[in-house]
This record gives sequence, C-alpha cells and structure tokens, in this order.
Amino acid sequence: MFHNEGFRVLDPQECLRLLAKVPVGRVVYTRQALPAVLPVNFSLDADSSVLLRTSAGSGLVHAVDGVVVAFEADDFDAATRSGWSVVVTGRATVVTDPAQHERLSRVGPRSWVVTHDDVFVRIESEMVTGREVSGTRGAD
Repeated sequence: MFHNEGFRVLDPQECLRLLAKVPVGRVVYTRQALPAVLPVNFSLDADSSVLLRTSAGSGLVHAVDGVVVAFEADDFDAATRSGWSVVVTGRATVVTDPAQHERLSRVGPRSWVVTHDDVFVRIESEMVTGREVSGTRGAD
C-alpha cells in the first residue's frame, strides 16, 4: 500500500530481491572523520550480505574493515517519477578465510577496474530498509 506521500515501505525480503537486480550501489563510510560515499559494483552473497571486490591497498579497505557502514542502491525512472531505494546497514569486514576467498573469486562480484591483489569486503545485512516511490506527479 502506498502512503499519502506517494511512497511504500518495502519489507527486507523485497529489498534484497531488488538489490539483486542492480550492479552498482554506494558505500557510505567515514574517511578522516568526515562522511564519504563511494560508488561500487557489488553482488549479494547467499547469506544476504553485500560483497564488494577491491584492491587490498585501497583506502576503502582500511576505512571500513571492522566498522559499521551503510550501503545504498536504487533504480529510478525520472520520466515516470517512480523507483526504489534500499539501504543495508551493517559491519564491514575483509574476507580473510582462504576457502571463502577462493569461493568468492569464482562466484563473487567482478571488479570493473583491473586489480592484482583482490580482496573481498563483506557488509553484513544487520538492518535492511527500503522504499518505493509511486509515479505521482507533483506540481512543477
């Protein structure tokens, strides 16, 4: 059901289903005590965690390993003024288990840039929220 404001709150399962449909999202974290947002490609793991693949020497790895971050992805159509947005909040950790790293090398996300020292960052889906905007037309 859509609220009077023209949006509908999504349940966590629907949020995860929508996340699986898009290739790019944004990780929100703290860098040098300031908020930072970085667009990244990603995939979902079987346990519903968000997986990122990056270089071991990247600033992102050092900034997020062991801390709580937010991850957001969306899909909007400006012409119809409709779409959705999903936020996953949880602890980010670098995958250090060799067997998990090997598995993710086969089935995890592929980096869009060339890296030689790949690491995977897992964001646990401790809180999953989302909303869908209906195609309402407001005053221009």
